[in-house]
Formats: sequence, structure tokens, C-alpha cells
Amino acid sequence: MSDIVKEPVNKKQKTDEYVLYYVGTPGRGEYVRLAFEYAGVPYTEMSDPSKLLATITDPAKSGHPPHFAPPALKLPSGRFLSQTPAILSHIAPKFGLAGKKEGDEAEEERSLVNQLVLTALDLCNETHDVHHPIAVEDYYEDQKEAALARAKSYRKSRLPKFLKHFQAVLSSNPEGKKNGGTYLIGSSTTIADLVLFHVLEGVLFAFPKRTAALKKSGEYDNVFALQNRVAGENGIKEYISSGRRQKFGNGVFRHYAELDAEE
Repeated sequence: MSDIVKEPVNKKQKTDEYVLYYVGTPGRGEYVRLAFEYAGVPYTEMSDPSKLLATITDPAKSGHPPHFAPPALKLPSGRFLSQTPAILSHIAPKFGLAGKKEGDEAEEERSLVNQLVLTALDLCNETHDVHHPIAVEDYYEDQKEAALARAKSYRKSRLPKFLKHFQAVLSSNPEGKKNGGTYLIGSSTTIADLVLFHVLEGVLFAFPKRTAALKKSGEYDNVFALQNRVAGENGIKEYISSGRRQKFGNGVFRHYAELDAEE
């Protein structure tokens, strides 16, 4: 009888720590950071470019399945999880950021929170694609003409459409009268609030003139009120004032003056 060759068991070391694998920019990793900062849950970061991708894309180092790109989060179990919405969906209920419903309603509320997270991340992606409308691997200068056309559509149509949607979400929240109309779901901060906050911060950096005009219109008061509320929340305000929050620059959200205008 032939010998049976057993595959090696992929054991992971269990710890009490979360480790965020991400590059040294706000980017998509910032959504994960905000959750940790708001909840007051300790975490560390691994941003060494010589080790980051080599770790998360290698199943011998990160386990199965391997991961396509950062951000990736090493869990206390030793396993890795990637894709921003997947990470947020995993940690939100653990950090009290998935709503306050109980019983059968809790699962539906978590799904609604995730729905809003995905919509906000759609706006993040569209904002990024303004300055890289053709190919992410090419320089902005190599696709500038296309970016100018994309920016016009973004300013006139896409950005207002997203803001109108979130304004409707906030103003139609049944608990809006007692929460000031600045919570997307219920009367407590969820991961969706934190994600929308960071997207709005990024949009303000990338398109300050257009954002100012939209804010001045008064059509999206609840949306900008949410942005201000989250900035003053315990955990977030300390994070902002600590100097640890990385500045926007050459990342997902970029400012090119020629792409911005009041309309």
C-alpha cells in the first residue's frame, strides 16, 4: 500500500493584537484605522513596502487564501482578512459599530449598515477615478485630458447624486428627530458613519471649490453635519489632534487645481 502524503497543517499563532497591513497613506486603510480609533481598540501597523505585499500575497506567510492587495488585517486568531468592506463588516459588530438592534432585527440592521458602507465606498472609487480615468498604473499626466472630462461629469452629476442620496438617508431616518439627523442608521455611530466621514474629508481635499459650493447650497446640510459630528466624536477627535492621522496627498484622494471648480 502506498504511503499517504499529508499536507502540512498551516498553524497560525494566536495573539491579542490586530495588525493593519497598509502603505503609509490615508487611502483605503484609513477606514479601518477610524474604526479602531473610535472604538479604542489597540492595533499596530505594518507598512514596510519590502515586506507588505510579500507577506499578504504569499499563502506560506499569510495563510489561505492569499490576498490580492492591501489593506489586510491580521486578526488575533493569526488569520488575515483583506478587502476594505470585508474587514469593516467583520470588525463592526465586534466594535459596537454595526447598530444597536437585538435579536432577529440585528442581522438586518448590520446588512443595512454594510449597504451604506458599500455606497460610500463607491463614491470613494469614483473620486479616485477622476484623476486616473484610464489606467491606475499610468501617471496622471498621461491621462490628463480624460481626467478633465471625467472631472466635469463628477462635479456636475456624480458627486451631487451621491450627496443627495445620503441626504435622503439621513433626513428619512425614523430616529432623526432625536439624533439631530446626523446618523445614517439609528441613533448611534456605525461603521457607515465613519466611512462616509472619511470620504467627505477626501472629497473636500480633492475638490475644495466644488465642495464649498455644494455646502453653501444648503441642499445637503445633514451630510455635512454628519461630517462635523464625527470629527468631534470621542476617539476621532483625539486621533485627529494627535498628529498620527496621515495627511492626504498622492493617494486615493488627490487635489489637482485644474480638475476643481465651483460647478
